[in-house]
Order: sequence, then structure tokens, then C-alpha cells
Amino acid sequence: MSNLLEVNKVSKNFGDYKALNEVSISVPQGSIFGLLGPNGAGKTTLIRVINQITMPDSGTVHLDGDLLNEKHIRDIGYLPEERGLYKSMKVGEQALYLAQLKGLSKAEAKTRLKYWFERLEIGDWWNKKIQELSKGMAQKIQFVVTVLHQPKLLIFDEPFSGFDPINANLIKDEILGLRDNGATVIFSTHRMESVEELCDDIALIHKSNKILDGKLVDVKREYKINTFEVGLRTVNHDALRQDLSDKFNVSNANFKSLEDELKLNIKLGQNEAPNELLNYLTSKAVVSHFVELIPSVNDIFIQTVKNN
Repeated sequence: MSNLLEVNKVSKNFGDYKALNEVSISVPQGSIFGLLGPNGAGKTTLIRVINQITMPDSGTVHLDGDLLNEKHIRDIGYLPEERGLYKSMKVGEQALYLAQLKGLSKAEAKTRLKYWFERLEIGDWWNKKIQELSKGMAQKIQFVVTVLHQPKLLIFDEPFSGFDPINANLIKDEILGLRDNGATVIFSTHRMESVEELCDDIALIHKSNKILDGKLVDVKREYKINTFEVGLRTVNHDALRQDLSDKFNVSNANFKSLEDELKLNIKLGQNEAPNELLNYLTSKAVVSHFVELIPSVNDIFIQTVKNN
């Protein structure tokens, strides 16, 4: 898969403060790319560089093979964390205005807006002013004007802020649909469960440096610890625990269950196979729960930031 966006050794200083230190990322075409990091890590500065709001001190950015330039403004849709709608303007009037700034004719903008307003069930908002809408309602309008011109690259910075769970799920599905229809997405958020659900690739920035990147499945594979969470039904918990402790690296597990079970985490050595463990467990007890512990993005985020 080719990369739509290539950021190569981008640095940016604000006075004596280094916001980005030779950061490089590659965003595959047709993917959702998670841009992660603690507050103040440099994520927003990098997004502003990609949007040509801020110019880098050094390094390059290429979009679709070309060095980033003014013509690419219409190839990018940006939903900032701090929303930028004019509160006293009517929804329809504002949406038409912003669509035309992105190069759409008034007629084409109206056609596309009708589609999105019907799709998100917001058609009766056309003559409302932004200040009359709730935060979540205004967020839907912001989402529509971000995607309306069908850009090659979409950048969503905390897109679920202000949404209730139902509308957050609605927008999540729309983002996945845009990806499936060919859009490339950069997704920046502190909601790690959303990263798990949406992202194909991730990069983690901390203290102005990129400290981790790759396909999400590969990153998880690198961080897994070959440990299995098991629930065992037996008449004598203590005796079985002692038996397992003599053969394996065993610790207490904590998961919800409807049964009175012996709950353990069992870590295997490099040459020990899960099937062998499962066979041994079934010879000693009824196995009601057997799950490999795969690190979550949240676990990886915390561990990597602490280690750096």
C-alpha cells in the first residue's frame, strides 16, 4: 500500500521551546492513522504543519507524492479540537459559505449538504443559528463541513468531543465509511477505546519526539507478554493453584464471572505453547475461561510514555 502522506524529519521551535524534533510519519492511503500522545506532546503542532497553518523550521511534508503546497489546501479536511463555527450565522448559510471556500460551486454544495443533512437527520437545522444548537449538534455541522468537499486527507482532532454515546457511534461509523470509500484519515484522540476500534496504524509522540509507530496489530504483537487469563472450576482451589505454580509462572487474575472459579494469569515461557497449557488445564479442572492477554492501546500508551 502506498503512502498518501509522508512527513520527513519535521522540526518546529517556538522561541526556546522545541515543539517537534525531527518527527517522521508515513500515513498509508485508504487507512485510519492514529496520532497519539499526552497533552503538550506536539500532536497539534504537527497537525498545524500538515495543514500549512504553521511552517516547519526544517524537514519536508509530501502529500500524494508532491511537496506540500497551497494547492493542497483543498485536498485536506480538518476538524480541529477547538471548533470554529460562527455562532451568529445560520447553519445552512454557514455550511454553504465554507463549502465554497473549499472550491465547491453553490449548486454542488447544496446537493452534497442535502445528502449529509438527510443522512445525519439534521435537515430541520438549516435555518437555526449555531448558538441555538447544543455542543453535540454543532459538532455534527462541523463534521459535515469537514468532509463535504471529499478531500483526499481527513484530519479529525478529538472528533467525539461533545457527543453522547449514540451520536459518537454514528460518527464513528461515518468515519469508517469514508475510509472504506477511499479517504485517508488522521485521527487524534485521548479516547484509547476509539483507537482500538478505528485505527489501522498509529504513531505516539512524547515530548516532541516520535517514540513508537507501526501497524496497530504489529505494535500489539510486539508488546504482548505471552500470558493467559484462565478460569478453572475445581473442588480444591488451593491444591490446583499450588500444582500450577510448580509448573508455570502464576499470579492472581481479576475478571468478572458468574461462577466460583480459580482465576489466574499464567505466563508461558518462550518454548511453551498455548495448546500444551490448555491440555494440561483440562486434565486438572473444568476450563471455563481461557483468554490470551493482549495489551490494549491504553496499556501500550502508558507503558511507552513512562519508559520514555
